[in-house]
Amino acid sequence: MNFDLTPEQEQLRDAVRSLGRRYGHRYFVEKAKAGEHTTELWHEAGRLGYLGVNIPTEYGGGGGGITELALVCEELAAAGCPLLLLVVSPAIAATVITRHGTDEQRKRYLPGLADGSQKIVFAITEPEAGSNFHRLGTVARRDGDDWVVSGRKCYISGVDEAGHVLVVARTEDAASGKLKPALFVVPTDAPGLTWSKLDMEILSPENQFLLYLDDVRLPADALVGQSLDAGLPALFAGLNPERITVAAMGAGTGRYAIERASEYTASRKVWGGRSIGSHQGVSHPLAHAAVQVELARLMIYKAASLYDAGRDLEAGVAGNMAKYATGEAAALAVDTAVQVHGGAGMTTEYGVATLLGAVRAGRIAPVSREMILNFVAQHVLGQDKSY
Repeated sequence: MNFDLTPEQEQLRDAVRSLGRRYGHRYFVEKAKAGEHTTELWHEAGRLGYLGVNIPTEYGGGGGGITELALVCEELAAAGCPLLLLVVSPAIAATVITRHGTDEQRKRYLPGLADGSQKIVFAITEPEAGSNFHRLGTVARRDGDDWVVSGRKCYISGVDEAGHVLVVARTEDAASGKLKPALFVVPTDAPGLTWSKLDMEILSPENQFLLYLDDVRLPADALVGQSLDAGLPALFAGLNPERITVAAMGAGTGRYAIERASEYTASRKVWGGRSIGSHQGVSHPLAHAAVQVELARLMIYKAASLYDAGRDLEAGVAGNMAKYATGEAAALAVDTAVQVHGGAGMTTEYGVATLLGAVRAGRIAPVSREMILNFVAQHVLGQDKSY
């Protein structure tokens, strides 16, 4: 058992940390408030190879795994400038295409995902079904050699920044007549595909959208994989990396908040010339939050290691636990950081209240804490399914 990073992973962590700090939280906030994207940071991260660390070298990537991508997600967030689309483009889309795409799909999409010149976002959630793919209303049907896709999606991140969206639909199995999931790479300029922006109470440079697919016609090679049998494995191939990288981003955000709060409480003096951090009523909540973040980080990298070792079932359990733990820890860290700042904590200048919306959303998305507890109760504790 080894809790140390490899020398290469340490170099990656330090390099990404340096990049993130050059941009910082002020850059992130200014972009979000201006309705702009963190385009400069994304392109520089891509040029330096950080966006493609988990993509095979033959397609221009770094040849690493989800562990390396989690490091990138965490360190950028720890610098105050998380990149949400790391989760959907390199983590979900690139993993799905690498593991289950055709050779042509890998050649077509992976190099651009690796250098950041293209983004593929992910669309599974629906207004009626949530993330329950058994009840998805988006359906794909055959029409000659083509596919025709119709349906609605919601809370789809970054459609306005992407050239393609990876859409989860249901198709009819000709042999059994049953509906089964399938994934399609859909150009965002495809006729019949439209979207509308959702107004969110979250300060973020990335936007959320409702997505409408009205008889979107796609060629046969838009289907991920060689056949419909690839659909279910491809879908699950993307979900564990999603959980792990979302958790890593949350852990980084928690670290950032605790660091800002610790600097403030160590230097702020009010009563008798002593720092406010010398009082246990201030330092203990911060210390408690720091413990929770560190515990969550351990589960994140356990999950990433299991995933990279090909132990998917175990990675699924650990990834869900990591996502749960980090959602709670990040929300606690940011809330505590705001509290110890007093009134200053609610100002933009001190850079902690700007994270409240994001960490609260982290307890809901991409899977709610309640559904994770259902998962653990059923698959770890052996309880009957409750839903």
